[in-house]
Amino acid sequence: MSLLDIRKEYQSRDNALTEDKISLKEPIQLLNEWFDQVKNHPNILEPHAVCLATATKDGKPSARFVLCKSHSKEGFTIFTHYTSRKGLELEENPYCALTYYWEPFNRSVRIEGVAEKLPFSVADNYFRRRPYDSKIGALCSDQSKTIKDRNILTDKEKELKDKYPSNSDVPRPPQWGGYLIRPYVMEFWQGQTDRIHDRIRFRKLKDGEIVDETVTHKGEDGWYYERLAP
Repeated sequence: MSLLDIRKEYQSRDNALTEDKISLKEPIQLLNEWFDQVKNHPNILEPHAVCLATATKDGKPSARFVLCKSHSKEGFTIFTHYTSRKGLELEENPYCALTYYWEPFNRSVRIEGVAEKLPFSVADNYFRRRPYDSKIGALCSDQSKTIKDRNILTDKEKELKDKYPSNSDVPRPPQWGGYLIRPYVMEFWQGQTDRIHDRIRFRKLKDGEIVDETVTHKGEDGWYYERLAP
């Protein structure tokens, strides 16, 4: 069965986000429900992949895929080099966005939030759990910086593997750390074959904002939710 066939088979089910199905009044519960289905699907090779969009202080955007290995009601955790392009942009403009897309389910989740650096103790704990090759890769790369050719990386990799064998303690790069992205908007998109897609947005209200209670509903943990036209 092809990926297209799987998608068509899934879309033929009753998967619309009708009002009687939106029983979860805050977004992390709904995300966990979706993620429980996604993470075990054989055609989704990397369920943790998420597109991270950042921008400079004057609003010039950039986007790339990263891994978001954990999330909670507090926010979404990613790790990277603080001296990379995304790290430098988050330093001058902490507002950012994340997007998941899971093709077999025709589902997407969009997140807008504010990034803050995590303590290095959190980065140390996560780095120790990474596979050996991932540790070496992080240590040999000065991420986003220009280099002459690939040999620069392969030579550095060999040097580091000689210095730190697989049974040794590979140190975390000093410029490598984590961010917690605290969300204030989360939108759930469920595609439909008739193109009348479902869009349910959870958001935190702005200070002093008064909402139209016929379309904007009070949820839990400070969240409000509403349906958007596709």
